[in-house]
Amino acid sequence: MSEENKAIFRRQEEELFTQGNLAAADELYAPDYVGHDPSNPEDIRGLDAAKQAAADYRNAFPDLRVTVEDVIAEGDKVAARLRFRGTHRGELDGIAPTGRRVDCTGIVISRMEGGKIAEDWANFDDLGMMEQLGAISKPGQRAPSP
Repeated sequence: MSEENKAIFRRQEEELFTQGNLAAADELYAPDYVGHDPSNPEDIRGLDAAKQAAADYRNAFPDLRVTVEDVIAEGDKVAARLRFRGTHRGELDGIAPTGRRVDCTGIVISRMEGGKIAEDWANFDDLGMMEQLGAISKPGQRAPSP
C-alpha cells in the first residue's frame, strides 16, 4: 500500500501541478478533500477548491515545476520534501506579476483514504518566495520600492 500511496502523491505533483492537468484532481482527491496550509486564510475544502488552488498556482507560474526530492510512506500517510520552481507571470495573492524566477522548498504530508488523497498539510518557504519575488525585503535590506 505504501508504494501505491507514493505513486498517487507523485501524480498530484507531476500531473496536477507541473503539467496543469486539472482533470487529474478527480482521480487523485477524495470528494471531501481538505488542504491545510498556514499561508492560506482558510482550508481548501472539496474537489472544486483543490482544482482552483492548483489553477491559481499554474496561472501565477505557468512554467511551474514541482520536483519530489524525497518521499516516505507509512500506513495511510505520505510525507514528501518538494522543490517548487517557476517564473511569476500571473497574479499571486494580490501580487502583480514580477517576471522573477522562484526556487522554493516545502514539506507536504498527505493522508490517503480509499486510494485518494483525503487531506494535506503543506508548509512551504513562503517567506523565501516573497523575498525572491521582491514583495518583501530580506532582513537588513531596504524595503522594496512599490
